[in-house]
Amino acid sequence: MFSKWRWLVVQFLHKMWVRSALFGVIAILIALLAVPLEHIIQNPLPFSISAETIIRILNILASSMLAVTTFSLGVMVSAFGSASSGISPRANLLLRQDATSQNVLATFLGSFIYSLVGIIALNTDIYGETGRLILFITTVIVIVLIVIALLRWIEHLSHLGRMSETSLRVEQATSKALSDWVAHPALGANPLTEVTMPVDAIGIFTDQTGYVQHVDMASLSCLAEQYQAEIMILAPAGKYSHPAAPLAWLSHCREPDCIESIRNAFSIADKRSFDQDPRFGLSVMAEIASRALSPAVNDPGTAIDIISRGGRVLLALGKQDQADLTILYPRLSMSTLATQDLFEDLFLPIARDGAAVCQVGIRLLKTLALLAENHPAQLTQSAQYLAARVLDYSQSAMISAQDFAQLKRLVEELNL
Repeated sequence: MFSKWRWLVVQFLHKMWVRSALFGVIAILIALLAVPLEHIIQNPLPFSISAETIIRILNILASSMLAVTTFSLGVMVSAFGSASSGISPRANLLLRQDATSQNVLATFLGSFIYSLVGIIALNTDIYGETGRLILFITTVIVIVLIVIALLRWIEHLSHLGRMSETSLRVEQATSKALSDWVAHPALGANPLTEVTMPVDAIGIFTDQTGYVQHVDMASLSCLAEQYQAEIMILAPAGKYSHPAAPLAWLSHCREPDCIESIRNAFSIADKRSFDQDPRFGLSVMAEIASRALSPAVNDPGTAIDIISRGGRVLLALGKQDQADLTILYPRLSMSTLATQDLFEDLFLPIARDGAAVCQVGIRLLKTLALLAENHPAQLTQSAQYLAARVLDYSQSAMISAQDFAQLKRLVEELNL
């Protein structure tokens, strides 16, 4: 549960160019480090390196790193395009935030900048004998780092943008968001089962239209304490906000500064985010499965894999009785996630698009039974409802009566 500014910093650091720029600045500093060190080291070193030797090495580095960086960018763009067209455009966000790709690309670009700065410095004679030797040592270290980066890049390319790798990233992001919700229901606010407007409350509206990506709970709590107010949050992460829909209801306060600060605690953009929005992650997983089940792709195996992954994610819902029920923000209230909504986000699109495929129906029913068996008190009702929807879709879509009869028998055997 990050504050808004910490969340914005994390989002900024995930941008691909930031890490490359940082490595570039570090490369310039390393290349020029020999100049002050030369004045610190008074005694001459046991041997010296000519400027021509280092320039030849740096020329090789500069030309090769420029080519490798260009090639790596081409590979990444190709992987992003493949993931968008074959998996899900929404999953591209996670691919762009891939730390290994960013580190490798930043290493290549930083090495190229290091080589250029070193060549310019050598040709302007700012290094003495000691400085050239220090530059040579740092060049050897840079070469070792490049070799390590190349080996990591070769391994990483074998699965970058592949279906299994992208599905795993979506599963991990969704699982983290859902686990945070389960560990702290309503993200530390007072959980609401029913939303009713308080008598003396006023609505907090925004001029922006888009999805709520993040809600700064700590900031809202501080405002509520400062003004002795109560805030009922109506727009959690994932909610589509527009000028006619209130973000929150504010009670016991009419201060303009408080109202504006509450409005600023909601981060709104044109796209949803995985961070506080597990329903978005489940919807992306369902989208991957639905695309695999389309007639153009016809890949029920991927849909079955997504169902299994979704089952693992939703098992976290059974840990609600182990949740920390301590109210971190007593003056805030928010609706909790409805189990049935989560089940519908994931399973309903797959049941609809895979209704004619018996194997998909079987995997859906077995996964629903698995969830109900592991956590009967929390998940049985939702599992039974979804099992009925699976049968409803399959009855109208299946060509074979025997396949439908098999699904009905399975429902009875699994007590759904």
